[in-house]
Amino acid sequence: MCPRIMTDHQSDLLRVLSTRGYIHQTTDAAALDALATKQVVPGYIGFDPTAPSLHVGSLVQIMLLRRLQQTGHKPIVLMGGGTGKIGDPSFKEESRQLLTTDRIADNVASIRRIFERFLTFGDGPSDAVMVDNADWLDKLEYIPFLREVGQHFSVNRMLSFDSVKLRLDREQSLSFLEFNYMILQAYDFRELAQRHGCRLQMGGSDQWGNIVNGIELARRMDGTEVFGVTTPLLTTADGQKMGKTVSGAVWLHEDQLPHFDYWQFWRNTDDRDVGRFLRLFTDLPLDEIARLEALEGAEINEAKKILANEATAMCRGRDAADQAAETARRTFEEGASGDALPTFAASGEVPLVDVLVGLGFCASKGEARRLIKQGGARVAGEKVSDEAATVAIAGEPIRISAGKKNHGLLMAE
Repeated sequence: MCPRIMTDHQSDLLRVLSTRGYIHQTTDAAALDALATKQVVPGYIGFDPTAPSLHVGSLVQIMLLRRLQQTGHKPIVLMGGGTGKIGDPSFKEESRQLLTTDRIADNVASIRRIFERFLTFGDGPSDAVMVDNADWLDKLEYIPFLREVGQHFSVNRMLSFDSVKLRLDREQSLSFLEFNYMILQAYDFRELAQRHGCRLQMGGSDQWGNIVNGIELARRMDGTEVFGVTTPLLTTADGQKMGKTVSGAVWLHEDQLPHFDYWQFWRNTDDRDVGRFLRLFTDLPLDEIARLEALEGAEINEAKKILANEATAMCRGRDAADQAAETARRTFEEGASGDALPTFAASGEVPLVDVLVGLGFCASKGEARRLIKQGGARVAGEKVSDEAATVAIAGEPIRISAGKKNHGLLMAE
């Protein structure tokens, strides 16, 4: 199934998705556009609960559901309580660790809190709902499933999908368990179409093959016309994958990443990405975004602060954004130590490399030593070049800096 590209849209849904930069591929843009002008379109995205929190890498998909609701349609958040027991092999180099049923249930409950910040849940026509595919996948009987669903899949075609082919070309193991994932995801789409009238599946560009499978399965088994939309692979201007930092994942939950660190992630956006990220990750009007991304020189920093404020307020709340912004102002403009900076507690003398790792500024002691050697580490504002340097902590917190943008506090235990 080839994607169809449209530039003129009649529906608010596709117009918003297009102008804000969310659309990479659509299965039948004209038909979906026509449908979205006539009725509420229920659409879903699946999320496997592999951790207690999602991270920034999932934020485009969360925002897609938000845009769906903002344009009068119904978001369906599908939690992979069933598929999470397998793990999506798409473009992964190795199998994911299998989680217990109890761990998956805990993660689902934790992740729901994230979506409640971005979506309105309820019983109305465009209110969001959260469902769990364990409700139907756990009840499937193997032989009936093979007869009713398996007959619609060609192994030859499944092997041709990039998500599978990449693993095989690299001679990396792909278990039969993982190979079944795309069949179960296709079945999810068909099941949601029957249970909730779902007409649209959305996802990242790596999900194109899985989405097409679901569309074809719904057509073959029920004669239902459903659609797919994928988003571009999101990378930063320097070619890095969105949300990947030296200190690890940028988690959406505050209990896994402090408010200030989340705010600072957005504040550190490359100048070239500011306009794109404002369109994708904030609700600011497009004309205001056009004004902000046109700023040059030092003025672009004001646009970055607005991006950080708006993105943080949406995910963590306005109070958290204001607190983080004030901490940044005091830290960078006044040289003070803000209350929301990341902290590392120790006693006596502690190696500076341990502090840099403990604050999350470096992923390893080796990386910390390189940072110090290159002149990127400061203690209380003073540059430190000795890789074996220690910091004595007994009373007041000491400000530790890595580069110009990362600051934290060494606290006494």
